[in-house]
Order: sequence, then C-alpha cells, then structure tokens
Amino acid sequence: MTPSAPANPIPNIITGLRLFAGVIMFLILAGAAPQGVPILSEYLSPDDQFRLARTAFVIFLVAASSDWIDGFLARRWHATTRWGAILDPIADKVLVTGAILGVLAWGTLPQAAIPCGLILFREFAVSALRETTAGKVKLPVTLLAKWKTVLQMVALGALQLALAPLWEGFGLPLEWLGHFQTFAYILIWVAALVTLWTGWQYFSKAQQKMSAV
Repeated sequence: MTPSAPANPIPNIITGLRLFAGVIMFLILAGAAPQGVPILSEYLSPDDQFRLARTAFVIFLVAASSDWIDGFLARRWHATTRWGAILDPIADKVLVTGAILGVLAWGTLPQAAIPCGLILFREFAVSALRETTAGKVKLPVTLLAKWKTVLQMVALGALQLALAPLWEGFGLPLEWLGHFQTFAYILIWVAALVTLWTGWQYFSKAQQKMSAV
C-alpha cells in the first residue's frame, strides 16, 4: 500500500506564527503603555507610544486575519491535522489574552475591565473542562463558538483603536473618540455575553454526556 503523502505544513506554520505574534503583540502594546515598563516608559515620547501601539495594532490585525486563512488553506488542501486542531485554539486564546492584557495595561479604558475579565474566565474554564474530560467526552467546536472568536477579535481591535495615542496618531477626529470608545465598549460586552453563552453550552453538553456514561 502506498503511504499517503504528508499534509501540507503551511496551515500549521501560519497557526504557529499567530501564536508567536500574539506574544509579541502583547509585549509591544503593554510596553508602550504609560508605566508599562517603569524604566522604559520614562523615555517614551507620545510619538514613540503611537509607533509602538500602531505596530502592535497591525500585528494584531494580521494575526487575527490569519485565523481564517490557515483554516481555509487546511480545508482546501485537505491538510487538516491533529496537531493543527490542538494548536489553533491555543493560538487564538494567546492572541485574545495578549490583546486584553495589552489594552488593560494602558489603564485608560476601565469600562472594558469587566467584560474582558469575563472573557478570560470563560476561556480558562472551557480549557480546563476540555482537559479534564479528554478521552471521556468529545466537545467539538460549535459554529457559534467560531463566530464568538471573530467577534472577540473585532471588539479587541476596536478597543486598541480606541486608545487615545493610537486614535490621535492616525489623525482621526478627536470629537469622535468618545463615541467610538462607547462603540468599542458595546462590542466587547456583546463579545463577552456570546462568549459566556458558548461556555455554558460546552458545560451543559459535557454534563449531559457525562451523565449518560
């Protein structure tokens, strides 16, 4: 029997790069924040803060877009692998967590703290659920959970753009900043509620399947 050809590694490479980008994005975004790095922050001018925040924002946008690209290529090339299935949600969680912590490090969007915290709690809880039920209960990713990730990415991108140095650096009208921040808060709350709902679905399904065992 002729052995099957190995799966194209490009989708998994893109996923791995997204994971790495999430860490780098967090370090740059948090490092650019006032008092993000006590010694370094003293030497950062507003222009420096803008350039660093802009770099983190661009990295985030590219990394978030790659979440669709690697999945599309894996399906198109029939290159879906078990390693990719494991790595993909990890990369998503690292990117989301990095963006949340990076934004909160600025301390200028306090209204986002609660929904961001709820998102993190849910992600950690579902990860723990999957780990403790591994080999006992299968919890496939639902369609709503996939859209939840998209919604998180959009909301976190909006929160980054709502940071004053980034908004002003891009030359956007200052009189619109307050309205856009409100829009970003609404988005992150919607993302948090959808995130909690999908988490409840996973726990409910796990409970049903464990009871049937």
